[in-house]
Amino acid sequence: MIDVYTWPTPNGHKVHIMLEECGLPYAVHPVDIGAGDQFDAEFLAISPGNRIPAIVDSDGPDGKPISLFESGAILVYLAAKTGKFLPHGTRAKYEVLQWLMFQMGGIGPMLGQAHHFRLYAPEKIGYAIDRYTNEAKRLYRVLDRRLADTGAYLGGRQYSIADIASWPWVRSHRNQGIDLADYPKVKQWFERIAARPTVQCAVKVLADRRKPLTDDKARDVLFGATQYAPR
Repeated sequence: MIDVYTWPTPNGHKVHIMLEECGLPYAVHPVDIGAGDQFDAEFLAISPGNRIPAIVDSDGPDGKPISLFESGAILVYLAAKTGKFLPHGTRAKYEVLQWLMFQMGGIGPMLGQAHHFRLYAPEKIGYAIDRYTNEAKRLYRVLDRRLADTGAYLGGRQYSIADIASWPWVRSHRNQGIDLADYPKVKQWFERIAARPTVQCAVKVLADRRKPLTDDKARDVLFGATQYAPR
């Protein structure tokens, strides 16, 4: 059994999708990031950076439990555990891993900043909105070119953890100032993955618990003094 400590965000949904795709049994433990659950000592013991998601696999390497944080590391671990969604061949494996890293180093952080300045920042800063909206458009152009080259998925012809990592962020494209009609290959890819029954199940995980993070307490927890207090 895998215990997943999570919330219905793009990074949380990456792991929900992977668990569904792999057919692994898992138990969901909500970590309400607007209420500050991510700062509880029990959660920090498995995710010292106070970020969701994190997992504890009771049947880890050598049959011993293992805890993991960082969504990209969790995807690689689950791929290795199940032998799914990461090619075994060296060349194909690194084709996938480079696009996973592109998501972790580019799509996630930059689109997250677009979300912040477009939706959550208490002051509308034109420079920041323009910078991160334009960066979002650049990243979508990169994805569109890549998908035009492969004709299918980010890592090549086969669906992989690179797609599983990126798709939940593209799901929020409107919040990033993006019209998918401007990126036809991304639109086709997005719709193809959205049609997968496993993905449809995964995005329902904790969906009824999600709420706008716009009240004063949530802002303080996520972006203010609570977030940066020493622990």
